[in-house]
Amino acid sequence: MKISHYSALCFLFMIFFAGCNNQKKETAKRKPNVVFILADDFGYTDLGVMGSEYYETPNLDRIANEGTIFTQGYAACRVCSPSRASIMTGMFTARHGITDWIGAKSGEEWRKHNRQDKLLPAEYNHGLALDYVTLPEALKEEGYKTFFAGKWHLGDVGSYPEDHGFDINKGGHEKGSPPGGYFAPFKNPKLEDHELGENLSERLAKETVEFITQHKDSSFFAFLSFYAVHGPIQTTEEKWSKYRDKAEKLGIAEKGFEMERVIPIRTKQDNPVYAGLVESMDDAIGIVTKALDELGLAENTIVIFTSDNGGVASGDSFSTSNLPLRGGKGYQWEGGIREPFFVKVPWLNNAGMKNDVPVIATDLYPTILDLAGAKLRPQNHIDGVSLVPLLKGESIEERPLYWHYPHYGNQGGNPSSIIRKGDWKLIHYWENDNDELYNTSEDINERNDLAASQPKRVSDMRAQLLNWLKEMNANYPSEDTEYNVELAEKRRQHLITKTLPAKEAERLRYLSTDFDPKNNWWGSKVTED
Repeated sequence: MKISHYSALCFLFMIFFAGCNNQKKETAKRKPNVVFILADDFGYTDLGVMGSEYYETPNLDRIANEGTIFTQGYAACRVCSPSRASIMTGMFTARHGITDWIGAKSGEEWRKHNRQDKLLPAEYNHGLALDYVTLPEALKEEGYKTFFAGKWHLGDVGSYPEDHGFDINKGGHEKGSPPGGYFAPFKNPKLEDHELGENLSERLAKETVEFITQHKDSSFFAFLSFYAVHGPIQTTEEKWSKYRDKAEKLGIAEKGFEMERVIPIRTKQDNPVYAGLVESMDDAIGIVTKALDELGLAENTIVIFTSDNGGVASGDSFSTSNLPLRGGKGYQWEGGIREPFFVKVPWLNNAGMKNDVPVIATDLYPTILDLAGAKLRPQNHIDGVSLVPLLKGESIEERPLYWHYPHYGNQGGNPSSIIRKGDWKLIHYWENDNDELYNTSEDINERNDLAASQPKRVSDMRAQLLNWLKEMNANYPSEDTEYNVELAEKRRQHLITKTLPAKEAERLRYLSTDFDPKNNWWGSKVTED
């Protein structure tokens, strides 16, 4: 039988459209991929899109501008391990019991620091319990391939990423800072060395891309957990030079520190070593987002970025300033817990949207499940709610947020617990059972304590906080009977007269034209034998 030219053409079109429809059905069947990027000790204003004029973060800025920026996004704790446990479980810290970074001293062991504090820090859990259903375990039940790269710090052998739902683990173990620094050899039992001088952030990004490439035809959950920008802060000579010159161009301030309540705190973003470390992390993020583009996966991939706690303004490496937020890592104020918090969902067309609703890292577990079309598990992520309505421009019911940190740290924060309701934030201090009350919408710097003028609000919020902690069977600090007020004052004077000027001198040394760390720039310069 003879087939006309017109009939043949129609037949070809039918085949073409049938193929397109099948491809669309296959795409529709495939659950969205998830790339979760977690920075360590990265502050609220440590990137361009959040207001920094010093740090350069084009790849992070792109993620923010292509998704929703939650302007009041919070970490679940002011230090790392508790926050990370809350991301994995969807539970507040008082519920899962990891209330301090794992390895911190507690009880009478705290006296070994010779700090002369009024209290002995509370005991806490030293590993993520195996009976929790973690986010990666929930996603595995939905058919996802799961991958972890970078910092874990949620337990020792037996409580590594692979024990909590991750198929592959590259670099995650019990340490909270990179054992070998940011340039190979890494001295990491979960990450083999390739080349001397290799950058750690870049390497973790490449491991992530390799996993994505291998599983591009299935649904995957890749958790890229940078060690950056945790101390020790390190960078290359080239990046240091770039940011040293930039600091000079912007104008080097005479002073870059002031005394906070306990110890000195940085007030200027002008540390060229830290700036280089920030840029290296951003470069690594660019490696991952470029791969998603080139593999044709970007339109079906959710990208999330946040940090585990505020930027280090005091203690550790005194790296950055979180102004206008008060404090930083370890502090009870906004600088310790408010974070960059971006969620990019390409098919929701939420590019450039800003949302001012208070949200917290425990919300990311149910949000990811919801976006993946999976059934929510409120019995597991009990302290988190799905943010999908907010991502769609809708609303969620107002709820209280809680933080519990019955510890001291080396950054200057005090043992305290927090409740936030609406615009109001109450901080309850365990040293003397007093309270501070702030209106976060009117006083982002938390300098206007309204506790005295709002006794009814303080009483109500305090009662709600303490009742909740009782329900959680929370641990509390105890009085140190060996506390010596005279030695405590001597230590305070040393911080004022010695530590403060020493930090100013170190700041200027980093900014001097002849600065040289005398170690081949932390091993980034590889010399031939």
